[in-house]
Amino acid sequence: MFKIPFLDLPPLRGAAGTVRLPGSKSISNRVLLLAALSEGRTVVRDLLASDDTAVMLDALRALGCGVARDGDTVSIVGLGGKLLAKQAQLFLGNAGTAMRPLTAALAVLAATQGGSFEVSGVPRMHERPIGDLVDALRGLGCEIDDLGNPGYPPLRLRGPSKLALDTAVRVRGDVSSQFLTALLLALPLVAERDIRIEVIGELISKPYIEITLALLARFGIEVKREGWQAFIIPAGSRYRSPGEVFVEGDASSASYFVGLGAIAATAAPIRIEGVGSESLQGDVRFIEAAAAMGADVKAGPNWLEVRRGAWPLRGLTLDCNHIPDAAMTLTVMALYADGPTTLTNIASWRVKETDRIAAMAAELRKLGATVDEGPDWIRVEPLQDWRAASIHTYDDHRVAMCFSLAAFNGLVAKAAQPVRILEPHCVAKTFPDYFETLFSVVSVNPADVPVITIDGPTASGKGTLADETARALGFGVLDSGALYRVTGLAARRAGLDLDDGKAVAALVPTLQLRFADGHVFLGQEDVSARLRAEATGLLASQVAVHPEVRQALHQLQLDFRRLPGLVADGRDMGTAVFPDAPLKVFLTASAATRAERRHKQLISKGISANIESLRADLEARDERDRTRSASPLTAAQDAQLLDNSALTIEASVDQVLDWWQQRRPF
Repeated sequence: MFKIPFLDLPPLRGAAGTVRLPGSKSISNRVLLLAALSEGRTVVRDLLASDDTAVMLDALRALGCGVARDGDTVSIVGLGGKLLAKQAQLFLGNAGTAMRPLTAALAVLAATQGGSFEVSGVPRMHERPIGDLVDALRGLGCEIDDLGNPGYPPLRLRGPSKLALDTAVRVRGDVSSQFLTALLLALPLVAERDIRIEVIGELISKPYIEITLALLARFGIEVKREGWQAFIIPAGSRYRSPGEVFVEGDASSASYFVGLGAIAATAAPIRIEGVGSESLQGDVRFIEAAAAMGADVKAGPNWLEVRRGAWPLRGLTLDCNHIPDAAMTLTVMALYADGPTTLTNIASWRVKETDRIAAMAAELRKLGATVDEGPDWIRVEPLQDWRAASIHTYDDHRVAMCFSLAAFNGLVAKAAQPVRILEPHCVAKTFPDYFETLFSVVSVNPADVPVITIDGPTASGKGTLADETARALGFGVLDSGALYRVTGLAARRAGLDLDDGKAVAALVPTLQLRFADGHVFLGQEDVSARLRAEATGLLASQVAVHPEVRQALHQLQLDFRRLPGLVADGRDMGTAVFPDAPLKVFLTASAATRAERRHKQLISKGISANIESLRADLEARDERDRTRSASPLTAAQDAQLLDNSALTIEASVDQVLDWWQQRRPF
């Protein structure tokens, strides 16, 4: 996804289809570190491709690991517990699953082998507490310097120093389970004798510790435990690569599609592949909470199927300690319930990528919801009078994904409202193509999908303006002028008689046509250059004379009205094809300006041209377009006129975006 400033979600109406989940973030970064600490090569398959795994891989490279990537498979040549690099500065973004365990591993390795390592992240990471882990490591004898606020990154980990391995390592368990996970991953590196880890207070997020213990066993470390209060790493522990590891789908990410099924899958289920009844991840138990709210859920070893059951959903009160990340989804599902929903034991939300209790409460209120919150709980009332809202995501991927479910408000609201997600690219932390995946399984009334039309004469710059406007909004593009050329080209390639209008028209719905970055793709082939050829123009003229072809192409143009929106350029987009478009732009420029632009284009391609001839040709073509009987070139009555004779493309795009903002309800 481009880094667009916001993504507008029109009212969504239903859902059905299959989703394949990206790999689990929690498993991915644990496995990468375990592979790095082991001897030999480990092949990791189905690895999550995200910001968090990217910073972990960069860190492992900096530490001397061999890293080779091929799609979602990564080969790691491990260190065997030996530091190859004795000094490094590691930037870990906002990845807690990288910061906490790497801090612990490098602290004990530096203590025993010497070295100096600095770990840092984005500003929010420097606000996320790590003091309890640092205190535990210092108690063990590790040398750790605070480079910022005490108890928070950035940190320097240095050595050598003498470790006190004969006394228990004590760590708080009621702030973040990642502190205990970090110690469990690091201490096998120095287990000359049994090492005992004792948990102070109640351990939260126990399912994440279960993931850690299961993965340690895969790499040869059998941790003994005394309930949830003490863990013993056996003397002589040594990491051994299993050779190959498969990463299961992310159960926390599954929660959005489970919620989607519970809210909107009425005719057919949402099928979620990658997690199921045999999942290592505790967040798969989110399906129990969804079922309690009324969802109809079926589960197999590696899949889930969810459809709407009770409607409205049922409000509930739930201790969410066992599903801390996935539970966020329940707060938006609560808007569709028959009574209030209260989620408790969620104090860990306050020390995540943002203060998630405060963030969810603030953004839910923007939609019109009544929300109460406490130190470790949140209560959400159902909502009927929805408001259009611009959702601040706090650079938190889970906030963005949760609030996408608010776009189904038309299923319960008196009047359906769009939802704007600010900084939607934050989903790249765990699910880079989340919104594309969402759009692939939801349905929408075409009339709800916003369209911007850009009409105007030849060489006015419509295509460039359409491309740049669409890029800024994350919308699709329709270059209507290319359709007849593509049709003629495809018909000739298919061996059709171009005088057979019915045969050519039948071909049109099968065209796999896509416009992107100023290029035209037919299937996977970029046909842009071929469409500009004079011979292709003649083919277009042959097929354009058939009424049935023109009708088929009209329908094809309508079919481009897809989520999340469309920018369509041509000569009659605002008058004939999309007369209901909320924003219509008629782009003009003087014939002299257009001739000069065309002249520069031709000269840059080594084609000789005469400006006066080009100008005369453009003026003649304008006259033909204005006076033709079918869809003459004219501005729609409600079109915004934009003369770009003296404007840069950037200024033109800014003007169109300004007009667009004026028409949105946010």
